[in-house]
Amino acid sequence: MKKVILGLSALCMVAFTSCKEDATSKVKSENVTQAAERDAVAGDYPVISFDKKEHDFGEIVNGTPVETVFSYTNTGKAPLVITDIKSTCGCTVPKDWSKEPLAPGASANFTVKFNGKGANKISKTITVTANTETGKEAVRIAAFIKPDPNAATPSAISQ
Repeated sequence: MKKVILGLSALCMVAFTSCKEDATSKVKSENVTQAAERDAVAGDYPVISFDKKEHDFGEIVNGTPVETVFSYTNTGKAPLVITDIKSTCGCTVPKDWSKEPLAPGASANFTVKFNGKGANKISKTITVTANTETGKEAVRIAAFIKPDPNAATPSAISQ
């Protein structure tokens, strides 16, 4: 095994040192210009800017469904494509968003529905997967859920 590695190393050394021609003489200046232009455009990512990053529903009664709309604008230089929008749990459902490319400067929105179930302060994260530089953006919803005054309490049921 050592002989094989030693032999390959020697072969690589001969190959690298036997190049007499300068590699820069083979490079065409027009190719360098085209590559620079291509790389400059490739670095232009779409940028998603939200009208709000968090929405607080305030106080709601347990079991009261609520919804809000998040508006966003493509403030980048390339078309924005949203491939998915997910929430941290099934009680929060994002909907009504387009998978079509959004041109620079254009705006769109999506709706987030929350079933309103829980207790005390809740906070949910909605993750937007898009072709931005980071690939994922997040918005949040929050609410303080009060007990339903008309709901039967466990002590009232046992009586």
